[in-house]
Amino acid sequence: MQYPPQLVKLLKRAVEIVLEKEGLPPGAEVSIVLVDDEQIRTYNAHYRGIDKPTDVLSFPQFAPGENPEMEMGEYPLGDIMVSLERAAVQAADHGHSLTREVVYLVVHGLYHLLGYRHESPPQQRVMRAREKRTLSHLGLEEDM
Repeated sequence: MQYPPQLVKLLKRAVEIVLEKEGLPPGAEVSIVLVDDEQIRTYNAHYRGIDKPTDVLSFPQFAPGENPEMEMGEYPLGDIMVSLERAAVQAADHGHSLTREVVYLVVHGLYHLLGYRHESPPQQRVMRAREKRTLSHLGLEEDM
């Protein structure tokens, strides 16, 4: 499937911004997979034991605190899977574009790859502030 060049460009730039702000090396890599609800439901059931679709899943390459050595300029962080169906519903619910929602979900997933969580209010404030900063750099700011 071919995706709009604007979306691809925004996703690349979003990843670059997060990696730069978090002090990661330029060789860091992230895989982004855009799927439908059924595909993400399968992964959600298998890896999280939750048999329903979700908006985004993150699969880190390394455990939290693990500091792998880069090989030949590569630094794989992991994979981010986004349901385009969930993203479309959420975009409509929030009154913004599908592009903006997909970029937000990738940024959210990337922060999870980097070890950020949002289970407690303090964790959520930290993660949301970083997400908002990234979206602001992209001109996609709005209340989150």
